[in-house]
Amino acid sequence: MSDPIKNRYEFVVLFDVENGNPNGDPDAGNMPRVDPETGYGLVTDVCLKRKIRNFVETAKEDEAGYRIYIKDGVPLNTSDNEGFLYAGIENAAAMKPEELKKAVKKREDAGIDVDHQVKDFMCDNFFDIRTFGAVMTTMVKGNLNCGQIRGPVQLGFARSIDPIVPQEVTITRVAITTEADAEKKGTEMGRKYIVPYALYRCEGYVSANLARRVTGFSEDDLDLLWNAILNMFEYDRSAARGKMAVRELIVFRHDSELGCAPAWKLFDTVTVARKADVISPRAYSDYTVAVDEAALPAGITCTRMG
Repeated sequence: MSDPIKNRYEFVVLFDVENGNPNGDPDAGNMPRVDPETGYGLVTDVCLKRKIRNFVETAKEDEAGYRIYIKDGVPLNTSDNEGFLYAGIENAAAMKPEELKKAVKKREDAGIDVDHQVKDFMCDNFFDIRTFGAVMTTMVKGNLNCGQIRGPVQLGFARSIDPIVPQEVTITRVAITTEADAEKKGTEMGRKYIVPYALYRCEGYVSANLARRVTGFSEDDLDLLWNAILNMFEYDRSAARGKMAVRELIVFRHDSELGCAPAWKLFDTVTVARKADVISPRAYSDYTVAVDEAALPAGITCTRMG
């Protein structure tokens, strides 16, 4: 793996959905998430991180250094236990919190820094911990510092450029489950929610300082992150999500570790506007995307991908 990144970054992701539900809200019958005061659509950071994790898992297939910590069907304690085993503590997952504290204290009395060994192991082996960080307190219940790792990459919620109008679509089901069902009606009725079209904007941050001090997030990891963002919907197709695509990734690179300008100044240079003759957007071409590179502060380089 290459050295930790030395430059701070901010980035803007533009993605759209056509006849799909980009992020259902379980508290609202799985309707697309909406800001109730403005009508703008929302997609959570958790949803987008899941797509990035899924891409890395598909592309790397558990290659050394690129495993995924937060994944379906794998207990967190199983992965946590590997970190403690690396630090010389066996069967940590089976211990009670107080027993684990005593085992850690015994190792520390022997001159072993368990906190750092566990953190180093988890960061070295799991891409998503090295990238997003993690709260690993399922075993230690907050008793050990090694339970929390702050990641250098953070995402905000995505918000649609225009208010969205979710539609409820009635669907039919002809498949039957039991013989008793066969004696009833031949079809059943159901519902699904879609957004006819919406363009979303998400903003993100990459801290070189946290990469160097905490997780070791590297230049190779950064390249993989950009690739994962650009392709996060390509290997995650679903009838429920319709047609989704990342249209553009706009990256701002600082010439230093701590940065040359506030993030908001960079984000303000990116404008996304519906074209004047478009009433109801139904395609990415209905919008104009511009970056005012002349307004970028000194020490900032802008790269557009997509």
